[in-house]
Amino acid sequence: MTPVDCTTCGARVEVRKSSWDQTSIQWDAASRESCLERRAASPRPGPNGAAFRGCAALRAAVREAAVAGALPVQDTDDLRTNPAPQEAHP
Repeated sequence: MTPVDCTTCGARVEVRKSSWDQTSIQWDAASRESCLERRAASPRPGPNGAAFRGCAALRAAVREAAVAGALPVQDTDDLRTNPAPQEAHP
C-alpha cells in the first residue's frame, strides 16, 4: 500500500494498484472526515451505512500518481490509450 493524497481536500489514503483497471483503497478515520465528496454522500442502509461510491478528485489523484510512477502498478501491462484516429482515404 502506498499513501496518496487527494489534491482537493488533502485526505491521505493507502492505495494498491493491481492493474490499471483495479485499485484498492483503505480509508482511515481522518481521511473519511477530510473527504468532501464522502461527507456529502447521502446516508442509506448498507454495510457501511452510506451510499458513497468513490471520490472523483481522489480517483484523479490516484491515476496521476500511477501515471507519474509514484504509485506502483502491479500488472506489467502498459497503460492502454485510445489509438490515433485513422484518416479516411477517398
